[in-house]
Amino acid sequence: MYKEYFGLEELPFSIAPDPRYLYMSEQHREALAHLVYGFNSEGGFVLLTGDVGTGKTTICRCLLEQMHENSVIAFIINPKLTVEELLAVVCDEFGIHCPKGNTSIKVFVDLINAFLLDVHAMGHKALLIIDEAQNLSADVLEQLRLLTNLETNQCKLLQIILLGQPELKDKLSKPELKQLAQRIIARYHLGPLSSDDVGAYVAHRLSVAGVRRELFPASTINALYRLSGGIPRLINVLCDRALLGAFVQGKNDVKKPTLVKAAKEVFGGGRCENQQKKLYKPILTALLFIVLAAWLASTYFKEPQSAQINKTEPVKLDTLHLPANVSGHLSKETAYQSLFRQWGISYQPSENITVCRQAQMRGLRCLNGIGSLDTLRDFNMPAVLKLFDNEGKEFYAALTSLKDRTAAFIVGTDTMVVSVKDIESRWLGEYTLLWRAPTDYQGEIRPGSGGTVIQLLDRQLAQIQGRSSRPSENLVYD
Repeated sequence: MYKEYFGLEELPFSIAPDPRYLYMSEQHREALAHLVYGFNSEGGFVLLTGDVGTGKTTICRCLLEQMHENSVIAFIINPKLTVEELLAVVCDEFGIHCPKGNTSIKVFVDLINAFLLDVHAMGHKALLIIDEAQNLSADVLEQLRLLTNLETNQCKLLQIILLGQPELKDKLSKPELKQLAQRIIARYHLGPLSSDDVGAYVAHRLSVAGVRRELFPASTINALYRLSGGIPRLINVLCDRALLGAFVQGKNDVKKPTLVKAAKEVFGGGRCENQQKKLYKPILTALLFIVLAAWLASTYFKEPQSAQINKTEPVKLDTLHLPANVSGHLSKETAYQSLFRQWGISYQPSENITVCRQAQMRGLRCLNGIGSLDTLRDFNMPAVLKLFDNEGKEFYAALTSLKDRTAAFIVGTDTMVVSVKDIESRWLGEYTLLWRAPTDYQGEIRPGSGGTVIQLLDRQLAQIQGRSSRPSENLVYD
């Protein structure tokens, strides 16, 4: 109804889990990284929990978008099932033919095992995803654990991802499910968006829908955070209703009163007031503390007037983008050339020699991973990032500097200084970085290893832990 009025190509605040609209906040990127890590591991459970509407299902669908064709996937969205019903649904989702009317658990399990062995023989991987997993009964969870026992001599045959609300964590902590809990190889709890992320989230969804002008002013965004508590699904519902209200009023953007009126329609008057009171209380307490701290600082810690004069002008930031004269494929080549150049060596694009192999031939090591900006800060090394433009097309850029709020990239031959928030809306976490190993590093360090590598490791750990390094004589990795 309001789509044409605001110049939108599609409705931006649908609650359907469309991966294109996934805003990758720092914690959403961490959640996706945990799912990818779990999927690439050799069997077991991956657990993703979060309150209703925080984006668990959308993140999972984003994972599915990145999967290779050699993956077979079963997705169960209604897990209120008996053991027999669950196994029957698993067979249906994987396309396994079962005898009509079968209720034998053994028959189901034998058929699933045979199917998984065939999948493994073809070099494929099987994944079972269960949404709303907090509704699974204890005996069904135990049956799922038994399914992860299906294996060859080398590996497990089935990977299981459980998506659920916070009570799923409590259920899995019960003594009778201890064995299952021990098989969880990756877990992450997804919380609400921060106040800063809410504005970026709204802008991202509007951009994907075809509008880049500000439809929600800053004051409206602040009210939106308070009313929604940072829950993406509530943000969507409130924004959708508020845009309709602005359309009816003939306004060009959503003012705060329009949003508050929309919230009363969505929540009902009483609940809306309670929601505002609940969210205002900690904010007012924090504001009171800030005002008190500022008064104390002005009273007891006054600085000379000269300390307040050399204010730095804000830096004009670029928008992270693919230059018009550079294709997505060429951006990949130039990004790796820039990365290698940071280490003082050259890179030659080749179909026969991989990036990591070229690095090894020149005395460097290579790491491909999925993580967050905090991950890259911890590594503190230049990296190549796989990014996406506004139309969803991929391109590559070399990250050469990462600060608290800004980062420097080389894209093609262009150098860009961009906002960290700009990266988060274009990056799903994939990176490649190079590193130089210590002189006598030979590979994986095992208990009992010694030498200068272990001495270096102990010195680094000592620095992190705030202790003195141990005597190097007879020092081993213990």
